[in-house]
Amino acid sequence: MIDYKNYKVWQKSHQLVIDVYKLTGTFPKSEQFNLVSQINRAAVSIPTNIAEGCGRETQKELIRFLYFSSGSSHELEYLILISKELNFIQEENYNKILNEIIEIKKMLASLIRKISETL
Repeated sequence: MIDYKNYKVWQKSHQLVIDVYKLTGTFPKSEQFNLVSQINRAAVSIPTNIAEGCGRETQKELIRFLYFSSGSSHELEYLILISKELNFIQEENYNKILNEIIEIKKMLASLIRKISETL
């Protein structure tokens, strides 16, 4: 078992969750059970799947959960885009969150590649 907290990508995705929750707290109340819920779930899914993967028995299983995290990061990227286009997010906040997501996506891809090479 690996301590997921040691992974830089987990640390960054954990911070992303905090940033996303602060951001969605400013959304219209009418979106609380729609877009806000979906955005928050996608964000939480990224570090959660990293943590779950680290608790698995094999590196192959870890990679599988890292792919889940990657999928959630892609989902979140789109949800943030649509939120900006609906004017729920200002350009500055959009760019900040988007840059965090892009960095996490790159880190996940790199980690998956690195672990895959050891199999």
